[in-house]
Amino acid sequence: MTNEQKMLILSLRAEGLGYRKVADKLGISENTVKSFCRRQKESTQVDAPSGSVCKCCGAPIQQMPGRKEKKFCSDKCRREWWNSHLDQVDRRAIYEMTCPGCGKRFTVYGNAKRKYCSHECYVSHRFGGRDGE
Repeated sequence: MTNEQKMLILSLRAEGLGYRKVADKLGISENTVKSFCRRQKESTQVDAPSGSVCKCCGAPIQQMPGRKEKKFCSDKCRREWWNSHLDQVDRRAIYEMTCPGCGKRFTVYGNAKRKYCSHECYVSHRFGGRDGE
């Protein structure tokens, strides 16, 4: 690998290109690009742009180039925010069903195949209410 290729690898990676795209542009192996970058201890993270802070705790977030923007600094903060802001969580997968056991209408989040409102209704409808037989 020439010095020119090494400089091009570093500049293309700094622009946010992945290993495969850099390798294709330079006509060298993807593994060669990966190993060079690892030897250089290249940082693939960029500083947090202005306004890129955790919605929960306000800590700055490091964004990965070419990836979806992070909104939380950790899973703990994400869960904490979701549990304290249930009215703001976008719930697109809410289904309204009718229980075949008791006929009651109920809502389900995330499982369109659910049939019964509870385990008790499932058992009584499926097995005819036989207790322990």
